[in-house]
Amino acid sequence: MVEWRQVSICRFTALNRRRIETIILFINQMKQLIILLTLVISILLTACSGTTIVAAPIVTAEIDLSPTLTKTPGATSTPISTPTVTPTNTITSTPTPTWVAQGPDAVVVPILLYHRLGTSPTNNPYYIPPEKFEEQMKLLHDWEYTVIPVELLVKAITEGADLPPRPVIITFDDGDISVYTTAFPIMQKYGLTGVTYIVGNYMGTEGYMSPDQLKELVAAGWEMGSHSRSHRNLTKLESAVQRMEIVQARKVLQEATGDQVLSFAYPFGIMNSGVGSYVHFAGYVAAMGLGFTPDQGKNNLFWLQRRDIKGEYDIKRFASYLPWQGDPGFMPTDTPTPTPTASRTPIPTYTLFSTSTTQP
Repeated sequence: MVEWRQVSICRFTALNRRRIETIILFINQMKQLIILLTLVISILLTACSGTTIVAAPIVTAEIDLSPTLTKTPGATSTPISTPTVTPTNTITSTPTPTWVAQGPDAVVVPILLYHRLGTSPTNNPYYIPPEKFEEQMKLLHDWEYTVIPVELLVKAITEGADLPPRPVIITFDDGDISVYTTAFPIMQKYGLTGVTYIVGNYMGTEGYMSPDQLKELVAAGWEMGSHSRSHRNLTKLESAVQRMEIVQARKVLQEATGDQVLSFAYPFGIMNSGVGSYVHFAGYVAAMGLGFTPDQGKNNLFWLQRRDIKGEYDIKRFASYLPWQGDPGFMPTDTPTPTPTASRTPIPTYTLFSTSTTQP
C-alpha cells in the first residue's frame, strides 16, 4: 500500500513537472513575442517622430524550474514624445534706401530756392503761401527725397561720396523771420532741414531772424550760409567793397552765431570773375547761383544751380521740377501726373569763374 502511494506520488509529481515545464516554455515564448512587438512599435514611433532610437539588447531571463512560479510582469514600452514647433512671428521692416557712390564731378541733386512764407500785399512772387509750402514738403517726404548738406554735395563733386537715391537741398535766401516761424516747424513735421543764407546787416532787425534763432536752427540740423553783408549787386561795386560784402560778411556771421559758414549765395543771382575771386579768397567751398537743372559738377561748383520756387506755382508744376517722380497717389486727386522738364546744361561751362549771369 505504501509502495503504491509512493508510485502514485511520483507519477503525480512527474506529471506536474511536465505541465510546469510546458507553462514555463509558453511564458518564455510570450516574453520573446512581447520584446519583438516592443521593438516594432519603437521603430514605428521613430519613423513618425524623426528621432533616432538605439534598440536595447534582448535579454533572456533565466527561470528557475521549480514548482513555485513567480509572476513576471510584461515589458512596458515608454511613449516617445513628438516635439511641438512654436511658430515665430516675423517682423517686416521697411528697408532703408541704400546710399550709392556718386561722383566725382557730375551728380544729380536738385536745389530748391525759397525766400519767405506768407501772403504778399503787393503780389510779390517770392512769397509762398504756407499751405502750398507744406504741400510741397509733404510731397518731398512722400516721394522719399532725402535732404543732404551742401558740404556732402561738394564732397561728391570733388572727391566722390555716397548719396541717397533721391537727394535734395532746400535753401532760403535773406534770413526772413518766416523761415523760423513757419518753414521751420513745417519742415520738422516731415523730417526735413534746410540751408538759410543770411544777409549780415539784416540779421536781428525787424522782420529777420536773430542770432539766437539762427543758433536754434543750426542745433536742429540746419546749415547757415552767407548772402553778403548788405544784399547789393556785387558786380557793380569796387573791389574793396566787394571784399567787405563777401569776406567780412562771413567772419561777422560766424562770430555772431558761433557756427561755420561754408557756402555763399550771390545776391540777385549775379556774379563775375572778381566776385568769384573773393568768394574763393574768403574760404567758401561752394556758391549758389540760379538755374534750370539739377545737374551739378566741377564746372559749376561756384555756381550751383538752384530752382527758385514762386508763390504762383501749383503742386503739379512744383513736381515737374523734381528729377525723380514718385507714387502719383500722393498727388492731389485733381492733379495729373507731371512730366519731368528736360534737363539743361549748366550755365555756362567755365574755365575758372562764371561770367555775369542775370536771373532767368
